[in-house]
Amino acid sequence: MTTIPIPEGSPFGLANLPYGVFSSPGGAPRVGVRAGDSVVDLARALGDEVFARPSLNAFMAQGHERWAEVRSRVTEMVSGEVPGDAVFAVDAVTLHLPFEVADYVDFYASEHHASNLGRLFRPDAEPLMPNWKHLPVGYHGRAGTVVVSGTGIVRPRGQRKAPADAAPTFGECRRLDIEAELGFVVGTGSLLGTPIGCDDFARHVFGAVLVNDWSARDIQAWEYVPLGPFLGKSFATSVSPWVVPLAALEHARVPTPPQDPEPLPYLRESAPWGLDVDLAVEWNGEVVSRPPYREMYWSPAQMLAHLTVNGASARTGDLYASGTISGPAREQRGAFIELTWGGKEPVKVNGEERTFLEDGDEVVISATAPGPDGARIGFGDVRGRVLPAAH
Repeated sequence: MTTIPIPEGSPFGLANLPYGVFSSPGGAPRVGVRAGDSVVDLARALGDEVFARPSLNAFMAQGHERWAEVRSRVTEMVSGEVPGDAVFAVDAVTLHLPFEVADYVDFYASEHHASNLGRLFRPDAEPLMPNWKHLPVGYHGRAGTVVVSGTGIVRPRGQRKAPADAAPTFGECRRLDIEAELGFVVGTGSLLGTPIGCDDFARHVFGAVLVNDWSARDIQAWEYVPLGPFLGKSFATSVSPWVVPLAALEHARVPTPPQDPEPLPYLRESAPWGLDVDLAVEWNGEVVSRPPYREMYWSPAQMLAHLTVNGASARTGDLYASGTISGPAREQRGAFIELTWGGKEPVKVNGEERTFLEDGDEVVISATAPGPDGARIGFGDVRGRVLPAAH
């Protein structure tokens, strides 16, 4: 048996204990929990084969009571002694996509982001569309292109047409962008035809991850009317390797911003699920933005309620993301199209003026949230490097 040292101030302390999937050299991928700078192999530590699998899905499908039971056992174990052969240094393992993505939906829940894009694209009209404050706007993405942090992002190719062009051309994306987001992982789903109410959110959602929804703005601009994002979004979405349990975020709960007009009854929460999460966006090692999730207009509980209100079923492993997180200040904008105002106002990155991503650029998004007794809950990070377009 051994004890796990947890450095003072670690964002991966007992109040967090996020889940992931890892492999040690020569070993198969399996479920682990991060404690400090260590990963605990749960199949060995708890003697439970549900954790000897290459994804969290089988465990998540066991439901809310089981999640609480395992979290209690792991907390007690990590506080005391753990079997020595179940502990690995986090730097000595490989991290994998933590869950099998059943479906993927992306929302558009930041009023600041939506208003900024409205001002950019429709300068002579109201920034927000008439429906925006009545429902969480979203679109379906592609589950098969969700990748774990560290996966290289190949620059996409497709049709694009600048306003001055007479006809569209085909080629590689010239306006490659990021979107800093928070994603929510469904642990237990719902039957077709049975909506999930706002107040049932915590019984269905297992935890949260960081998301970078890579965006090809020139491809998107040409294709999205009238049906919305397609190839400009579907080529890659990166997620962090650690899933922070919803139970670890209780101390981060805050009210959502005032919602006016009052949402329809199915979108009303008895106890709002706003979250006080601070993100940081690094571009080639330099922090260029600090988006605050607490500014998001629609909560994740409202997003899930809207996602299922028409009777659509939810499934274990469904991922839905918040959309770009932005605040009122320029340095809080979570997408480069906003940060550089469509490329008209470059930012300095390591002394160079930059607008959109170039081949070789690396973007790293990290985040923390308040925990009990002044602790911080860490999400780790989601990172990706841009690779040249495939030909």
